[in-house]
Amino acid sequence: MTEQYKIVYMLGIGGIGMSALARYFNHLGYRVEGYDKTPSALTQALSEEGIKIHFEDKIELMPTELVTGTNADQVLIIYTPAIPKNHAQYNYILDKNYTIYKRAQVLGMITKQSKCITVAGTHGKTTTSTLIAHIMKEGTGNISAFLGGISSNYKTNLLLGDNNAYTVIEADEYDRSFLQLYPLISVITSMDPDHLDIYGSPDEMAKTYNQFAHQVNPDGKLIVRYGLSIDATPKLTYGFDKNADYFGTNIRIADGHYTFDIVTKNRTVKDI
Repeated sequence: MTEQYKIVYMLGIGGIGMSALARYFNHLGYRVEGYDKTPSALTQALSEEGIKIHFEDKIELMPTELVTGTNADQVLIIYTPAIPKNHAQYNYILDKNYTIYKRAQVLGMITKQSKCITVAGTHGKTTTSTLIAHIMKEGTGNISAFLGGISSNYKTNLLLGDNNAYTVIEADEYDRSFLQLYPLISVITSMDPDHLDIYGSPDEMAKTYNQFAHQVNPDGKLIVRYGLSIDATPKLTYGFDKNADYFGTNIRIADGHYTFDIVTKNRTVKDI
């Protein structure tokens, strides 16, 4: 679906998730431009990679195609929900009836041809998704990942594989964005109350997590930390409770590293 575009314009390009998308499209040869509120080390890195970024909310700084209306349909516009509703460029886009997409919608577009693995949860998304991406990259080499942090070993928040490879994505619960995703495999790490300005109550947030869990492909896997109130089935559970399908035990710390055993229904794997 993104093939019809030649230019990508991003409102909030300096965010960790948005910057991974910017790098993705830049790698594919699109002309990428964007706005962010303040300069940062990340926006500096994007600029050094050839991406044009400005920091003033002025219409005239947007891509010429959007300002003049000429070939505006060639511009893919992506925004983060953190952009305020009184933002001048955002309102200009709406007034012109240009199509604008949330980050999660675009991730949904570009992962439709891949086997999507998502990690959702109030806490632990970045660590878990980075671990999954690293393990799979070391194992198969053919893995794409949109990470919510700069991986210390890869020095980036984007890994690129073939289009039909597995793709690891952090499933962001903010603004219900993760409901745009329909993964083959999903991990849910936690459901502590958060973003109650969006959800209104912990019960409504839990209801939305359950809706997301039901969007996992029936032929895939739903993996949930033991004790979370997720009613979708079938599911695998993990944690430290002995009633979980997979649980950790015999946890030790030595020389700055954790070592532990994993107990499954059939065997124990020692010294992970």
